[in-house]
Amino acid sequence: MLNKLIANILPHMPKKMVWLFSKRYIAGETIEEGLLASKLLNEKGMEITIDLLGEFIETIDEAKDNKDEYIEIITRFTNENIKGNFSLKPTMFGLLIDKEICYNFIREIVELATKKNSFVRIDMEDSQCVDMEIDIFRRLKLEFPANVGLVVQAYMRRTISDLEALNDINSKENPISFRLCKGIYVEAENIAFQGFKEVQQNFLTDLEYMFKNKMYVGIATHDKFLVNESFKLIEKYNVPKSMYEFQMLYGVTPDLRKSILAKKHLMRVYVPYGKQWFGYSTRRLKENPKMAKEIIKALFVRG
Repeated sequence: MLNKLIANILPHMPKKMVWLFSKRYIAGETIEEGLLASKLLNEKGMEITIDLLGEFIETIDEAKDNKDEYIEIITRFTNENIKGNFSLKPTMFGLLIDKEICYNFIREIVELATKKNSFVRIDMEDSQCVDMEIDIFRRLKLEFPANVGLVVQAYMRRTISDLEALNDINSKENPISFRLCKGIYVEAENIAFQGFKEVQQNFLTDLEYMFKNKMYVGIATHDKFLVNESFKLIEKYNVPKSMYEFQMLYGVTPDLRKSILAKKHLMRVYVPYGKQWFGYSTRRLKENPKMAKEIIKALFVRG
């Protein structure tokens, strides 16, 4: 109860105070800080996916600015030989303002990533965005088959149907690439599973479908049960290491991350940075109110 109370109060607290909690989960505000965090993770044997924070913009000018910044990000990170790729949220590029402008901005980003022999993953957002984001992904996948992927959310009731529908663009030469996560947006019961166990089970159902159909999957979870069950499915279907990876958020469950690395599985860390860190941090806290205890530590414990 106390954790949930803190989670609800935090968005109304001064940003400086929230940063005491957030700095563990955000690489920083600048591209230089994002580069530094990524290099350190590479040195520890992990790859990264870089994410510029921000979403649900209000003007096309903001969308263009975000597109230009992503062009700079891809240029800088590839020129400095960072081992990793890139994630983006379509609402940063005007998805809810003008879908076609959004598509063209994202296409320009994916085109550059392709020229740089890199990869862009389209994040999945709330339920109002799902159909549009799948459509954008499908169009880009046909043009850039090896350089674009999609996120799907296990708590969405529709996800298994979406996987089945997208299987038509899956191929041995260019397998479709997903990041499978639980999902964080607040959705109605008829749209998303609400129970913890339900979401876990649906995660495994989706993962098994991907393995059966030889899709590439980023297993994005900090849930030890799901990690262990994923190991079992990998063994059951004899999935080669070239067809999956594990993914975790920057600063979250470092011990579990180390245990996966010790088993010689590819680990990719989602590295968020940018000036729009406040919304990301408060959303993470609402997703996991148990993080409230970390805020208490940050506020009252030195070091």
